[in-house]
Amino acid sequence: HRSNKLSALNKAGHGMHTVPGPFEDYARSPKVASLLRELGWVDPVVPQSMYIFKQARIGGEVTSHQDSTFLYTVPRQTCIGLWLALDDATLENGCLWVRPGSHRESVRRQFARNPKHFGEALNYEGDDVRDISQPQMIFRKLKGGQNNEHNVTWEGGLPKDSLPMPKCTGLYRAGFIPVPCKSGDLLAFTGELDHLSLPNFSSKARHTFQLHCVEGENAGVTWSKENWLQYPPGVSFMKL
Repeated sequence: HRSNKLSALNKAGHGMHTVPGPFEDYARSPKVASLLRELGWVDPVVPQSMYIFKQARIGGEVTSHQDSTFLYTVPRQTCIGLWLALDDATLENGCLWVRPGSHRESVRRQFARNPKHFGEALNYEGDDVRDISQPQMIFRKLKGGQNNEHNVTWEGGLPKDSLPMPKCTGLYRAGFIPVPCKSGDLLAFTGELDHLSLPNFSSKARHTFQLHCVEGENAGVTWSKENWLQYPPGVSFMKL
């Protein structure tokens, strides 16, 4: 990739919507705000954005996950992902796979700041004891997902026998289906949805731009102080 450094990139994020230019223009588009309100969001705000490159032949898998694991809100989960295809997404170049019905399931775990590392204030402040040799982040099993009523054995990985392509026997057995789409298509799904993507085995890239939105305080919802992503004091999420 020495002659084409762009082809070595995996992801750019997570505040691309905060910089003047096309990503901010897109995030502030009246169409985006209108869509979210039509879907029932009352006070949508944008914590993060990402550009995913999924490069030809080397773009790796994204293992099964629920977005609300990483973008946690209280007292209820309000994350919604807006997944914009910038290239045709196919089985060969790593389109999204989703498990229908999983959007009704509980969030199984939370990616949380570790108080042993950050201290009880979770921001290095205060006089409480902290140990920076401890991991910054931990996965915490949540009460609603501890019983694992849907027998999710692939958390943070792929179902057994997900590969090789094109059979993907394990994915279909686990209830996943592929969602191929055309460039310009937008996929919208809540933070409880179990989803993943396989490696890009093709000679074509699969670029996407993604916004993750949540409800703001005017909807009675708070961004968890345990989330990995925290804005500087006094800086608020973009309101739509």
